[in-house]
Amino acid sequence: MCTLPPSRSGRPGRRARLAWAVCLGALALQGCMVGPNFTKPATPRVERYVPGDAVPATLTAAGASQTFSSGTPLRDDWWTLFQSKAIDAAVDEALTGNATLAGAQASLRRSEHELRAGAGVFFPQVDAGASALRERYVGARLGSGAAPALFNLFTLSASISYALDLWGGERRTVEGLAAQADADRYALVATWLTLTSNVVNTMIARAAYSDEITATQEMIGLVDEQIALTKAQYEGGTAAWTAVLTLENERATLQASLPALAQKRAQAEHLLATLAGMLPADWHAPPLSLTDIALPATLPETVPSALVARRPDILQAEAALHVASANIGVATAALLPSVTLSASGSFNGTTVPTLFGSAGKAWTVGADATTPISHGGSLWYQREAAKDAYDASRAAYQQVVLAAFQQVADTLRALQHDAEALAAQTRAVESSSEALRLLKVGYEAGTVDYLQILIADGQYHQARIAWLQANAQRLQDTVALYAALGGGWNEAR
Repeated sequence: MCTLPPSRSGRPGRRARLAWAVCLGALALQGCMVGPNFTKPATPRVERYVPGDAVPATLTAAGASQTFSSGTPLRDDWWTLFQSKAIDAAVDEALTGNATLAGAQASLRRSEHELRAGAGVFFPQVDAGASALRERYVGARLGSGAAPALFNLFTLSASISYALDLWGGERRTVEGLAAQADADRYALVATWLTLTSNVVNTMIARAAYSDEITATQEMIGLVDEQIALTKAQYEGGTAAWTAVLTLENERATLQASLPALAQKRAQAEHLLATLAGMLPADWHAPPLSLTDIALPATLPETVPSALVARRPDILQAEAALHVASANIGVATAALLPSVTLSASGSFNGTTVPTLFGSAGKAWTVGADATTPISHGGSLWYQREAAKDAYDASRAAYQQVVLAAFQQVADTLRALQHDAEALAAQTRAVESSSEALRLLKVGYEAGTVDYLQILIADGQYHQARIAWLQANAQRLQDTVALYAALGGGWNEAR
C-alpha cells in the first residue's frame, strides 16, 4: 500500500505531492490488490476415518477376500474391476448419452468463455466508427444571420480507452471467474462420478432382483410339490386339511412377492435407460446375474489428507470459497477511486476526397477520475454482504468435508459388517444344504418321507435368497467406497 508522507505543517507539501504522484504512477503500472488473498483451507489433522477399532486390513466372506492396500491406485475406470462386460457397456452408454453430464460439460464451457471474456478488461478497448450524413444548416439556430446551407459530412473515427486497475478490482473479478471455472470443472467431475456409481449400483441391484425372482420361482415350484403330496396324504387320511391350507398360504405369499421384485427390476431398467439418455422403451436390458459380477479383491487405502485433495465435491466447495474471497476484493475496490485513460481521433470532410485532409483532423486525449462520495451506504453494505457470503461459503466447505469423511467412515464400516453378515449367511446356506443332503440320504434309506425333503429344500432356498441380498449389498458398498474416495477420476478430464 502507498502512504502519503506529511509536511512539517501537517499538510501535504511539495515532496509529499511528488511522492503521491510517484505512488500513483507505480499503481498505474502495477496496481495493488485490495481484499483478502485466498488461501486453501487447512487439511483435517486426522490419521484415520473411523473411531474405535480399525477396520481389518483383510475382509473375508463366502470364499472371497478384500484387502486394503495403500499401494493400490484409484483407477480411472474402477468399474472394470467388477469384470462384467454388461456393466462396462452400461457405463459407456451413460457416459456417451447422459443429459446431466452433457449439461455439466456445457456449464464448464460457459464458465471458461466467461473467464476469457472477463480477461479482456486487461487490454485497451478500441472502437472504430464511420458515419455519413447530409445536413441543412440554418444559421438562425445559432444566432447567426448566415444564409441556410446544404452540405454532406463524412466522418471516420477511432477511440481507445484503458481503465487503470489501481486497486485490483478487475483482477479480483477475473480471479473469481477463474475460480468459478474451477468450481464448474469439479462439478463436472462430481457428475461423472455420481453417474458411473449410479449405473454400477443399479446394474448390481438389477442382477440381484433377477436372481431373487429365479430363486423365488424355484421355491414356488417346491411348495407346489408339497401341496400335491399333502393333498394325497389328506385323501389317504394321514394329514389334516389345515396342512394343505398352510402350504397354499405360503405359496400365495411367495407369489405375492414376485410382482414387487419384478417392479423393482423394471424400475432399475428404466433408471438405466434414463441415465444413458434413452427412453425406457429404447434401452436393451442385457441378461446379468450376480454370478457374472466379480468382487474386487484389492481395495485402495487413502489417507485422510489425500481425500481432501481429490474428492470433487470438496474441491468444488473450495473453488466456491475462492469465488467468495475474490468478491470481497471486488466490493472493496468499488469503494475506491477509479481512473480511465482515453483517446479518440477522427477524419472529417464534406466530400470523400477531402476526408483525410489536415483541416478535417480532430483528436482528444484525456483521463477520467471518479470516486464514490455518497451512495446511501450501498457500496459499504455490498462489501459487508460479500464478507457474509464468504463466511457462508466457508461453513458450506466445512460441512462438505465433514460429510465426505462421514461417507468414507460409513462405507468402511459397512464393508466390515457386510463381510460379517455374508459369512453368517454363507454358514446358513451351508447348514441348510447339508440338512437337505442328509434328509435325501434318509429318504433313500426309507426313514424320511419326501415332504420333509421339500420343506428342507424350501429352507435352503430362503437361505439362498438372503445370501443373494447380502452379496449384492457387499458389491454395492464396494461401489460406494470407490465413490467416497473420489472415484479415481482423471484430472485431465
